[in-house]
Amino acid sequence: MKLDLAALPNDVVELKEIVTQLRRELNEERVQALKYFEELQMLKRKLFLRSSEKLSEAEQKQLRLFNEAEQLEEQPQPAAGEAEPVEIKAHQRVRPGRKQLPADLPRVEVVHDIPESEKVCACGQPLVRIGEEISEKLDIIPAQVKVIRHVRPKYACKSCEGSSEEGSPAVKIAPAPAQLLPKSLATPGLLAWLITSKFCDALPYYRQETIFERLGIEISRQDMANWTIRAARRLSPLLTLMRDEIRAGPVVNIDETTVQVLDEPGRANTTKSYMWVFVGGAPGRRVIVYQYHPSRAGAVARDFLNGYRGFIQTDGYEGYSSLGEREGIVHVGCWAHARRKFFEAKSISKKAGSAEEALSRIGSLYRVEKSLRSELKLGSEQFAAERRRQALPILDSFHGWLEERSVQVPPSTLLGKAISYAIGEWPKLVRYLDSPELTPDNNVCENAIRPFVIGRKNWLFSGSPVGAYASAALYSLIETAKANDIEPYLYLRHVFSNLPEGDDLESFRPFLPNSIKKEDLLSFDRVRLV
Repeated sequence: MKLDLAALPNDVVELKEIVTQLRRELNEERVQALKYFEELQMLKRKLFLRSSEKLSEAEQKQLRLFNEAEQLEEQPQPAAGEAEPVEIKAHQRVRPGRKQLPADLPRVEVVHDIPESEKVCACGQPLVRIGEEISEKLDIIPAQVKVIRHVRPKYACKSCEGSSEEGSPAVKIAPAPAQLLPKSLATPGLLAWLITSKFCDALPYYRQETIFERLGIEISRQDMANWTIRAARRLSPLLTLMRDEIRAGPVVNIDETTVQVLDEPGRANTTKSYMWVFVGGAPGRRVIVYQYHPSRAGAVARDFLNGYRGFIQTDGYEGYSSLGEREGIVHVGCWAHARRKFFEAKSISKKAGSAEEALSRIGSLYRVEKSLRSELKLGSEQFAAERRRQALPILDSFHGWLEERSVQVPPSTLLGKAISYAIGEWPKLVRYLDSPELTPDNNVCENAIRPFVIGRKNWLFSGSPVGAYASAALYSLIETAKANDIEPYLYLRHVFSNLPEGDDLESFRPFLPNSIKKEDLLSFDRVRLV
């Protein structure tokens, strides 16, 4: 509203209305200016600052101001007139030293001895060896490549040329050995090496092609890609079993990230597709399944969870909302996503006091979780009951604080959005208290998706939908192996060497990455990995 002094009315009531309107417009402009400021600061932070949400030491000290009363309550106070004992631990200095090299590495001894002429004492007597000094150095030999020649002798009779035995071939030869990829030069070892180099070490095939050229070997990136796709198809029964194990587990964590896939039917090459990640399985036997899909629609997760009953844990994406409406499914929220919004508000806002207080309250929930998880003597039911007893007062107090601040903070600011998100997700955020199998956040799924994101930065896109499906299958096997402390290269080499024929699911079950035994994988000498 523009103010024309000559047009101002003489009536006091009308003047008050004009002033009120001006104040309202000024407040709206301030809020809009604050919004633009926060957006600018957020862009600067994404471009120039670290993306980690880990607080610095100074920030952690600042957050302690908000839970000072809690800390004082936890510390036992001495009685009046009683001297407080102070325990001083004895000082011990640890001598620095490097970690010992693995004992199972092959060793070559190089003896550095003095000449024979110097092994005589000045008195004329021969010197006696009384000990030795040993120092170990690490050497490495570039990848050792060898050619395996499959020789099949042929046999024939020179006398009758096979005519004496009716129905018998004139020339006899042993059958060709079963091959994972017939009519290709790829062995299980080569195939396992190529796949782990790409999906574990994020080495695109064009870089591996260059590495092989330095060794004097020509293997085109197209051949590597074709071998990968064919291998993934042979492993499809394992993926079916892994999906079944996830649907049988008590909790399923879900997340998704973008991926660019070329040559998708009816879509431009610049269109974003999605890689979905599902984490679940029985306790101690974690299963991670990646699934490529052109869409981010919630129907992808619904189809995957067909027949599932139990808990699901996700972020606040709307596509997951309908999952909680299905019979037998309980939808649990993610405190890490709620915390992230307050962290962004604290990092950007000029006055971050409220955001810091929210972070401190959320930190109290995680301290309860960490403390109780570290107590190994607690059983599942006892853990759940004790966690509820300690966390509920913190949650109730936090919810009241959020309701109070929601009417004081403009909803368009980062802090206002963080508060609105937490209040809107509140019923799902508190459900992690319902089961000892649940944690406050969906970090287990975010951690599982991180290797794919790192790889995506190197190879940028998938060349076709078929390649994206193959990548999803191999990431599933490799990340599940890693989650169960199985070395991916040894696992893949073992599977490729012993994969059963046909599609009988039960014959594939012993090869699941969460079922395989480590002793079955140790048949390869460590030197072969060099």
